[in-house]
Amino acid sequence: MMRSLIGAQKCWGLIRTRNFMELPTKQVPASFALFKRHYSPPTHIKQSAVANESGTMAEVKQGMMKRLGLEPGYNPLPKSREQLLKYQPKLEDLPPRAMQDSFTSAIIPLSTDRSLQDKYVTYLGNVRFGRLLEDMDLFAAWCCHKHLVLPNLPEGVHLPYTFVTILVDRIDFTNVLASGTQDIRLSGHVSWVGTSSIEVVVWLEQMVGGRYQKLTRALFLMAARNANNTGAAPVNPLQPANEEEKVILAGGADRKKKRQILCAQSIFKVEPNDPEQTIMYELYKRTTPTNTLELNKRILPPNCRWMEDSFQMSTIPSFPEHRNHHNRVFGGFLMRSALEISWAAAYLYCKTRPKLEHISDISFEKPVSVNSFIKMTAYVVYTKENYVQIMTVADVMDPQTGSQVTTNTFYYTFSSPDTVTEVLPRSYHETMWYIQGRRKFEASMGPV
Repeated sequence: MMRSLIGAQKCWGLIRTRNFMELPTKQVPASFALFKRHYSPPTHIKQSAVANESGTMAEVKQGMMKRLGLEPGYNPLPKSREQLLKYQPKLEDLPPRAMQDSFTSAIIPLSTDRSLQDKYVTYLGNVRFGRLLEDMDLFAAWCCHKHLVLPNLPEGVHLPYTFVTILVDRIDFTNVLASGTQDIRLSGHVSWVGTSSIEVVVWLEQMVGGRYQKLTRALFLMAARNANNTGAAPVNPLQPANEEEKVILAGGADRKKKRQILCAQSIFKVEPNDPEQTIMYELYKRTTPTNTLELNKRILPPNCRWMEDSFQMSTIPSFPEHRNHHNRVFGGFLMRSALEISWAAAYLYCKTRPKLEHISDISFEKPVSVNSFIKMTAYVVYTKENYVQIMTVADVMDPQTGSQVTTNTFYYTFSSPDTVTEVLPRSYHETMWYIQGRRKFEASMGPV
């Protein structure tokens, strides 16, 4: 929810797979077999759902502010929380917690709140998924609050913690078309913890025909920080309550290792592998004329489009309404803005309304000041049959110097009703993006 530059976060690579709701079990990688079953909370956790309801998302936000000792209203200089540092516990003072301890749910009351509908509905009457990403980010932080228990914290003392989102991984979608006028329920719980890092699984469901239907599920990796967000803070260890929870917990550790491996093998750190170098040479041959050796002379094959002509860009001035509890830009706002410009880029590229299939990497590398100019650029970096892979880059711009620094990257997979125009790279830099896009596509959707 709240952003901070955490030195180790860049090595939290990501693991994805195709929407497992559509794959036969034998095709799902072993490390994700549990998540096919775990699309809904485990039975013993669901049984405690009523007792752990948190009300509406507005009440969740109010509850978090109360626990943190924050007041509504904007102040350019946030109230100091320095006095809370002395209450930060040691790891050995924190009792173990079970997954069901952090399980909770909250409602977005779209069926009764007409003013809320206006913020969530599209012109076709469906729901804006960008708005839901904002809610999911806030809700993941709330699950972290539910996980924490500090036995030695004096009564009346506010929570000496801050939670930041390191990354969002594996957002998969069902085929339910979400309405902008029916209630949506968020539920989730902590699924793995390290010393100061917390993995949270969050589900979205909507009331359809008198019962809740699944919309999507996401994994959030959060970091616990101290009261003034200057260092890591320990969290309660997670003690599985049964065999199913043991498997879920082991899966979290496995995902961490695989993220680190993927991070080390990033196309932006090491050279492409042999099959990818073959692809790069084939791209070179397809786009280089055979009748001349003129330097940098390129040709565009039929039914293709250069990557340099396949992007959409928007510059967004941020305002206090987009802030989190520490006067940084709320990560959910960045996720919403990135998704909506990516959808627009896919729509304009396909020339027809696209369907969002998968969100893979959402990484947060640097905090964004509340007075920033944010440049969002959505690039079409790879295409395959009727699929479009989008990479969206968020840069913070300095209006005085004109310099910019990348703070976030996002990857989205969209589908079109018809075969799309093939996108091709023209430069070596674009070719690296093409290879990166191909990796993301195959990791999320599998071979097509």
